[in-house]
Order: sequence, then C-alpha cells, then structure tokens
Amino acid sequence: MVKSLRSIRSEQKISQGELAEAACVPVAQLRRWERLLEPVPSRNLTSLAKALGVRRVDLKSALSANADLPEIGEGYVTAVAEDQLILPRREDHGQGIRVLDLFCGTGGFSHGFESTGHFKVTAGLDLLHDRVTSFHRNHRFATAVAADIRKFSTAELGDLALNPDVIIGGPPCQGFSSIRPFRTLTETDPRNSLPEYFMLTLRELKPKWFVFENVVGMLTHQSSRNFFHELLRSFEGLGYKTDWRVINAASFGLPQNRERVIVVGNALGRTFEWPQPTHQVAYRSMAGNFAGQLVPTASRAAKLVPAMTVMDAIGDLPVVQSGEKAVAYGKSKKRNDYQRRMRNGASQLTLHESTAHSEKMLAIIRAAGRNRAALPEGMTRSGFSSCYSRLAADEPSTTITVNFVHPSSNRCIHPYQDRALTPREGARIQSFPDTFEFAGTRAQIVKQIGNAVPPLLGEVLAGAIAAQY
Repeated sequence: MVKSLRSIRSEQKISQGELAEAACVPVAQLRRWERLLEPVPSRNLTSLAKALGVRRVDLKSALSANADLPEIGEGYVTAVAEDQLILPRREDHGQGIRVLDLFCGTGGFSHGFESTGHFKVTAGLDLLHDRVTSFHRNHRFATAVAADIRKFSTAELGDLALNPDVIIGGPPCQGFSSIRPFRTLTETDPRNSLPEYFMLTLRELKPKWFVFENVVGMLTHQSSRNFFHELLRSFEGLGYKTDWRVINAASFGLPQNRERVIVVGNALGRTFEWPQPTHQVAYRSMAGNFAGQLVPTASRAAKLVPAMTVMDAIGDLPVVQSGEKAVAYGKSKKRNDYQRRMRNGASQLTLHESTAHSEKMLAIIRAAGRNRAALPEGMTRSGFSSCYSRLAADEPSTTITVNFVHPSSNRCIHPYQDRALTPREGARIQSFPDTFEFAGTRAQIVKQIGNAVPPLLGEVLAGAIAAQY
C-alpha cells in the first residue's frame, strides 16, 4: 500500500498542528495537501520531510504516487467511524422547553439555550465520541448520542429527546452541492446531504421552532447561493415560517468577530423578531453587500456600548511562557463582568497550557505583527495573510479556528506574550465558562472549542425565541 502524507504523519504520531508548526506552514495549507487538493510545492518538501523524519526523496515519491487519489471532505467524510454510543441523562428534565441539538459538537450552542433558564436540552447527537462526551458532561438533562445521523433512527432520536419543542443545529455542508426538491427525500436515500437530514428530522419530529446555523460561505460562494435559497424553500415547504440573518457574535458582547448565517423558523406562523445588537463593532462583513446582515436600527446604534476585546476576555489569566502551564488563577486582579461570568465560580484553572514552540517559531512569534506582511522578508516561505500574526489587545479577536494553539493558524498569537493562545484563552474568546468540562485529548479539545457555536450567541437567540414562544 502506498503511503500518504497523512499516514506518514500518523505513523510518526505527529498531529497536524505539530507538523505545520515544525515545517512553518499554515495548518489549513497542510490540511489541503493531506487531502490532495493541492500539490506540495518543491520548496516545502525539505521542511516537511525533516519534521517527519523521512528522506525528502521518499516523501516526494509517496506524494507523487497518491496524486490521483484525493481524500476530499471534512467531518463526516474524513472522520474515522466509531461504534454507536448512547449516554443517558443524569436528571429528569422537569419543566422547560425541550431542545434537541443536532450535530451538537461539544454543545456550546445548546448550552447557551439552557443558560436562559427557559429551555432544557433533552438530547444531542454528533458523530464523534469525544464531542458527545463533552456534550454529556455539560447537559445533565440530555441523552447524548454518538452516531452517524444517516444511520440512526429519527423516531428513536425523537423518543430519546422526549419529543422536542425546538431543534437546533449546524450541519456540515460538503461543498454546498445543490439540494434536491425536498419531496423526493427519504430517510434511507444515500444521496441525502447532511442539511437534508436536518430537514428530515424536522419533518418527522415536527418541533414548534428550529434554528439552523452555518458559515457565511453558504451565501457568498456562487455555487452555494442556489443551495441556500432551495434550503429556505424546503423549510417553508415543511410548514415553517422562516427568516434569516448574518450575525456577528461580537455585536452581542462576544470578544470575537465570528459571523454565521442563522435561519430561524416556527410552525406557529409568527414573524420572528430578531434580537438587536448591544455592542459597537467596526468590522467588514464577510457577506459583503449581500443582504441579510443584522445591524442595529439608527436610533439604537448611538446607544451601543464598545465591543468586548481580547484582553477584556483573557486579561485576568496568569502569564505563561511557551510550553508552560498554569493551574491556579494567581493573585486577585480587578476583573470585569465578562471575566467574572467566565470564571463562573471556578476554584481551579484548567486548560491554560501553551504549545511548546520551536526556537524557529519563537523567532517568528517575537517578530509578529498584525499580519504576515509584518514579518521580515524570507522568515516564512508560505502562508495566508492572517498567519503568524498577533491579536490586537483592544479589539475583538478574529474568528477562532480549530488550530488556534499554533501560530501558523489564523491570527492567534497572544497580544503581549510570545506564544499562541492557550486552550483556556480560546475557550474564553468563544464564551465557554471556565467550569465547562471538555473531554478528550488536548488536540481534540482545541478542535471542539474552535468548531463550536459560541454559547453566548446561543443564549441571545434562545432569549429571543423564549420571548416569542
């Protein structure tokens, strides 16, 4: 069997982030090379081979042999299948509006719903065990299911969720391929996309409300616009009155510019009243001139408070150097409301551990500025403009990605300290409280944090739904 770049890396027990850092390439670029979406440039072969501990000629030969075997896809396509796992709820849900979280990940979105006090999350489903275990630890009223939604009975899921009143979720959209008319869909049709399974669940379980979340690329990519409009028509064909907006979480007090497309629908025939932004944000939307951005009314805009900044979120955390870890908050500092809320009464600090950067990477970090162009010429050979760059202390963070602990990822170097963000800092910027329990390895936890819908955004949307329920 011909070895691939991914298999060689796995044999060496090196994570994507570690290899990207050692070879001084962006993680996103390495991922594209591993999936054979792009050839590895000759100039990068030497650094990759050295980091992997193999000969350059052998690596080049392996890559050439695999050139016609693309490994396209994320999540459901590239994830290794695991046995089905069902973790039962720990407490009876009692009173409350029942919520089912599809593609739940670690459960940030539904944690926000439950934080309002109006909702009880009764079930969540995702593909991977570590995500579902994290979800289960933080949702005591919920049954947690680790299974492929394409192979799990919708009727059984409805029973486990106690016939939910609300269904939420952000299904991965593989390339936004054109959706077929919904009337042709069946639960066992292998052609169904994951958003279509979201709709199939709506059709079978008939919740009063739903919230569909996804990336802005669903609107901006030419090939995906028809997909989005067909999606809306399909929701309406199920009997839901729908509306959608592009929401930047920073507009609602999150210390991060993170935009998402949100579709809200209800079976009650009501026009949804969107929550109004609470914070001033100077940000150029990824949606461009595309209609649908949620902006404050003119009368309200002047009353907004300044956006939360990176240091507003993480400034109370102790200093750690490259490779160091802190397990105590240290001496008491004056804390703002956001920091007090994030601590949530925690007595011990967790996940505040920095990646151990190489000397070469530390040199890059020390020279880092607002973008990659700030580095001396020749210090890095490749990378996107936002790689190897330092966050601004007095602004919201850029979007947290799944590799924010590595400087080769999207703008994630600490504003003052010479290192990338720690998992705890990433969790703070994503609005996860310090008491939220994550399961899995450090690498898995970082991905859980980066992939999550911020709990604070979930709370804002849940509050608006509760007011109109």
